[in-house]
Parts: sequence; C-alpha cells; structure tokens
Amino acid sequence: MDLIQKPVPIPDEASHPFFDGAREHRLMIQQCTACGAVMWPVKSRCDNCLSPTVTWMQASGKGTLYSFVLMHQVYHPGFADEVPYNIVQVDLEEGLRITSNVVGCSNDSLQIGMLLEVTFDDLTDEVSLPRFKSAG
Repeated sequence: MDLIQKPVPIPDEASHPFFDGAREHRLMIQQCTACGAVMWPVKSRCDNCLSPTVTWMQASGKGTLYSFVLMHQVYHPGFADEVPYNIVQVDLEEGLRITSNVVGCSNDSLQIGMLLEVTFDDLTDEVSLPRFKSAG
C-alpha cells in the first residue's frame, strides 16, 4: 500500500518571507511602514491606509484562541489518520487573527480564550508551518 502524503504549501514570491521565517521557527507577519498597521494574510498594500510600503516583522507568537472547529470530514486522504482535527483562529498579541491548528492537547481541552504560543511543524527541509500549543 502506498503512503499518501499530505499536501505541502509551495511558497510563491509574495509569501516567501513568511515561509523563510517559518523554516527558522519565526512567525512572520506584515506591517505597513506608513501607518504601522499589521496584516495577515499576505498583501501588496496596507488594508488600513492603502500604502504600498509594507514590510515583514517577527510576531511574538503569543495569542489567545478566538474560535475553533473540529474537522471530521476527510477532504484529502493524507489527513485520514488525523480526523477529527482542529482548525483554529488565533488572536495574536500584535492585533491580528490567523488560522492554524492547536497541537499537544486533546480537542476536548480546547477552550475559547485559552492562551497559546506558536510552535512549528517541519513538513520538509524547506517548509515549516506555524501551529499553536497551550501556553498555560
């Protein structure tokens, strides 16, 4: 029987700084150099002031669980052994919300408002993804 692999993201020119940071276990987000607003996902200009001068900064990696769902449906065979798995929205200290997963605790332990911190899942030598774990 062939082992079915999970899909692995392919960084493009716009997302390369995010994936470069993740490979080094740093959570990178964008910030507008004109007004200071932080942004996610990757943008070519600021959501707040529309300035095209955005740069990358390292986020603290700390946040709180805003919301979550448990995925029971197998949409890709590479995830079949993991259902049910969680998909979460995390409010980062920097003031933005990102989507990820919580690892290292059971789905029954997830609670809205729980403190989280980033950890990284090294999928390949070139691609790592941020996940979150309980900080409490």
